[in-house]
Amino acid sequence: MKLKSKPVTISGSIDKITIARNAHGIPEITARTFDDIAFGMGWVHSHDRQLQTLLTRILLQGRAAEILAGEPALVEVDKYMRRMNFFPDPDAVIKKLEPAAKSALQAYADGFNFHLLNHRPVFEFRLLGHTPEPWEIKDTMILAKIMAYLGLADAQGTMEKFLVQMIKNDIDAKKLKELFPYLTEKIDYALMKKVTLSPPLVPEAVAWLEKIPRMRASNNWVVSGDRTESGKPICCSDPHLEVNRIPSIWQEIVLRSPNDTIMGASLPGTPALGIGRNGAFAWGPTYSFMDMIDYRIEHCRDGKYRRGKKWIPFSIREEIIHVKKGAPIKERIYENDLGILEGNPNDEGYYLVMCWSAARDCGAGDINGMLRVMQSKTVKEGMSNFRQLDALSFNWVMADTRGNIGYQMSGRLYNRPKGVSGLVPLPAWETKYDSRGFVKKSMLPSLYNPRDGIIVTANQDLNSLGKMNPINLPMAPYRADRITQLLKNRKKLTAADMKRIHFDLYSLQAARLMKIIRPLLPDTENGRTLRKWDCAYSADSAGATLFESVYQSLLKIVFGDHGMSREVVTFLMNETGLFNDYYGNFDTILMKQKSAWFNGRSRNYLFKKAIQEGLRITPAPYGETRQVVLSHLLFGGRLPRFLGFDYGPITLPGNRATVPQGQIFKSAGRITTFSPSYRMIADMATGEIQTTIAGGASDRRFSKWYLSDLQNWLRGVYKTLK
Repeated sequence: MKLKSKPVTISGSIDKITIARNAHGIPEITARTFDDIAFGMGWVHSHDRQLQTLLTRILLQGRAAEILAGEPALVEVDKYMRRMNFFPDPDAVIKKLEPAAKSALQAYADGFNFHLLNHRPVFEFRLLGHTPEPWEIKDTMILAKIMAYLGLADAQGTMEKFLVQMIKNDIDAKKLKELFPYLTEKIDYALMKKVTLSPPLVPEAVAWLEKIPRMRASNNWVVSGDRTESGKPICCSDPHLEVNRIPSIWQEIVLRSPNDTIMGASLPGTPALGIGRNGAFAWGPTYSFMDMIDYRIEHCRDGKYRRGKKWIPFSIREEIIHVKKGAPIKERIYENDLGILEGNPNDEGYYLVMCWSAARDCGAGDINGMLRVMQSKTVKEGMSNFRQLDALSFNWVMADTRGNIGYQMSGRLYNRPKGVSGLVPLPAWETKYDSRGFVKKSMLPSLYNPRDGIIVTANQDLNSLGKMNPINLPMAPYRADRITQLLKNRKKLTAADMKRIHFDLYSLQAARLMKIIRPLLPDTENGRTLRKWDCAYSADSAGATLFESVYQSLLKIVFGDHGMSREVVTFLMNETGLFNDYYGNFDTILMKQKSAWFNGRSRNYLFKKAIQEGLRITPAPYGETRQVVLSHLLFGGRLPRFLGFDYGPITLPGNRATVPQGQIFKSAGRITTFSPSYRMIADMATGEIQTTIAGGASDRRFSKWYLSDLQNWLRGVYKTLK
């Protein structure tokens, strides 16, 4: 039973379920109850996205070396996953699911397994000799938690560990506090130098982890009916994820019941829509940049950690890594009440222990809340439901047909003692630094029907909208400022205006830096080209290429020559996502007239030096520097291009500070991206959404829906779902 041109009818837990593809290849599920809709979603994800869903599960379970191949990189992935133990208490957490949520998760699993039982596994698994096991409720719950950690919370943790490295390499406190304005603690350099940092994952293992869905920086906004031509709010969302992968992380779906229609983007493996609308309510996320990670320093010896004058033994967890055609590997993990130790406590020394606010007793609220969100009717109801989320820390904007708009941050935030920023590791044996539980969700940033009728979030600092400071490493405000600027430029906004904003390539970052650069440019061909540049990252622009060259030289001079070394700065820019997330911290220094990072030089001197260095290139049109290939999830780069599993190259528009930021960088030597993976516009005067997605409905290479929407996504052509 294949979902092709004719509808498919299956029996759900309550009644008949009809599944059909619309003209765009998007599955539409019609059923009488939400449980049967969830059953149908499970069936669809098993049919259209089985490889994606089950390959993700294999990685999350720490069984890649057992099932896929016994290569060293996959052994390292398995060690990482077993070590992190993302869902340590499944039975206790599942008990906290609301009855309706538990029933929906079970129905979803039943639908997924019904398809698995009645069809052969996809050919990739047959090639591997793998027979997939049934899907379970806990598989959905661990996937939800992983989405909250990888690429989100772990980016914060990585930056905090990099801060430790900077301290260990004698970057002075004045420079650090300029670079990290939320850093409040006095830095104990002597103690930090004693800390042993665990080595990172081997590069090949990191590359495999990139196959797991991960959210990055995004945009969303909502405007009230007073600002729209239709007289009703318009809600827009474009979550930025890795787009150079096939299939797209999202699968669009339409869910029809007698009482409502829900449509938007689903994450295969779950019965929830992360972005979408129903008949009365629309919603969309961006990552909040909430600091959910704290590192503490443990003094260890003989397998124990110090508390006052006492030495307490770590709990020891042993994991067995099974290896395909190889001997099992035993991995020993040390834990205590704070978290997981990064080191061997039998060797006396000082090690970090990682504390993640969502590590334990967490996950049920996220499922309960998201399933309720899909059936919310008002913004107030939606805000309340989003406050149930614990692991999923996002900025949610929303609108309803009554004319209301709103914003709510979700997530579980440590209630840190006064004066503790969460940015630097503090001694675990000092109880005065212990968190006081978690912050009440009512204290997190939120906004309801603001006077100016505009709400924009683009990962910027939103602490002023709450009673605490959940963000201590925000992204730069350029994208949020640009979207706000464009929204305020028109009196009566339409969906067409929103599409133009989605594809706007003007950079406020470049415009602000060019005010300093332009008067210093030489009267040379490259100097004249850059002087005339309009600060837009269009594909044919040589000015954009020259600006990027000068900007990178500026970073290497100020932060490399004056502190970290050029090699470190180059590595951060080209081989990690850190700079892509936190470039705003560096820009703050560059905009200053004086800084400790200038090492006594004037700002103009440093800019002139960077201009001289950066203009030495022969500039190619910017689009030629933005080429990426979309790679198949399993076979990417391993098969000849003509077989069609990979696609490209394509030109990725934009840059770090444009609305479609189009970040391109390497992770473990592998090109990765984050860019608008899905664009949604919901005018609440209609029962529609307008969308475009970086891919298609199916992960089957020979399906007509494999990359069916990609060209529309590149050209800015939207389809309408009703």
